[in-house]
Amino acid sequence: MNADRTKYLNRRALMGAAAASLGLAAVPALAQDNSTEMDAPSTGPVHNNTSSFRMLDWRPYFSDTRNGAILVDTTSRALHFWSEDQSIYKLYPTSVPLTEDLTRRGRTEVVQKVVGPTWRPTPAMKERNPEWPDFVPAGPENPLGTHALYLSWTYYRIHGTHDTRKIGRRSSNGCVGLYNEHIAVLFGLTKVGTQVLLV
Repeated sequence: MNADRTKYLNRRALMGAAAASLGLAAVPALAQDNSTEMDAPSTGPVHNNTSSFRMLDWRPYFSDTRNGAILVDTTSRALHFWSEDQSIYKLYPTSVPLTEDLTRRGRTEVVQKVVGPTWRPTPAMKERNPEWPDFVPAGPENPLGTHALYLSWTYYRIHGTHDTRKIGRRSSNGCVGLYNEHIAVLFGLTKVGTQVLLV
């Protein structure tokens, strides 16, 4: 074996070992961009930033992927998306609700898509935080970030955030938050009628 071939194999073995030690060996390239009305700046403690990036199969959660499917795992703080034809799979870190009483689980769907959403606190949020504004227009101060997917549940959204410290944490008032660059991609892949399951 010549010296160049040996150097190439050694480098390849080293890269493979490094990827395996990081738990990346089984993650395909398409998953590597893993990288609300309900949300407003948190006034309480922000809990640990931990997300578990484990690829999942859609079949245990959905009977089909008609209109696409979104699974939000509030324990691992991750959002999974499968396109209708299953050719696209996305896995993103999320923020999730601060407490169990703010957490809603079950099946819903995307009922509206909004670029540059505005934000109004819910009555319960205003009661807890009377100092919050009644309305925040679209822009860098808006808690919904650049894009929002409105769900069939009143006040619940999957949306972006300008406060990137929230991602991977229990930090929302009920919604699911994503980095703005991730919600922009998800926004383009979803449609009104996309299935959503929160577990």
